[in-house]
Amino acid sequence: MPAAARPAVDAVVYDLGNVLVGWDPYGAFAGLDRVEVDRWMDAVDFPAFNHAQDAGRTWAEAVAHLEATRPELAPMAARYARDYAGTLAAGPVPGSAELVAELHATGVPLYGLTNWAADTFDAAEPAAPAIGLLRDVLVSGRVGLAKPDPAIFRLAAERFDVAPARTVFVDDTLRNVRAAREVGFHAVHFTGTPALRRALADLGLPVAD
Repeated sequence: MPAAARPAVDAVVYDLGNVLVGWDPYGAFAGLDRVEVDRWMDAVDFPAFNHAQDAGRTWAEAVAHLEATRPELAPMAARYARDYAGTLAAGPVPGSAELVAELHATGVPLYGLTNWAADTFDAAEPAAPAIGLLRDVLVSGRVGLAKPDPAIFRLAAERFDVAPARTVFVDDTLRNVRAAREVGFHAVHFTGTPALRRALADLGLPVAD
């Protein structure tokens, strides 16, 4: 779009998982048959089960819940928590570290807004050191709110002291992108770093396209 028509954007809020750092839940179960892991994931409804931790339940509480209700499923949950670092074995998403460093070098304020359990988040930065360049990261499990709840986007704007209309949010999950837009953020659906570069350049940010 013509430069004059570009919206004024001066901050970036990143999702982390599969945007800055690769996340694969199967990585916690190295050596196990994938069919066995799939059976467990189906039994616990893994997306909903994992989201409960993202929204504030600890993994210790999750394991205790299974021990009390479905004890045969508890050992796999305990293993997932114990071997969580394996889910991040892919390391940085290709090109992401370079883009974060480029934005950081130009002084663009960078932040993180991630659905992540409070008790596993310490594994994030070792797996993708560029996370350390973010000024602040709002971790859903630490605040008891999770995307796509609009409240977490409003909390992020307040905590980071950014105006949504002047901030771009980047996420690989469409429902989160839509929720951010409803709160007033510019929002980009992440499909890869090259496409994100183009989107940020179109929004007027100082990155090489």
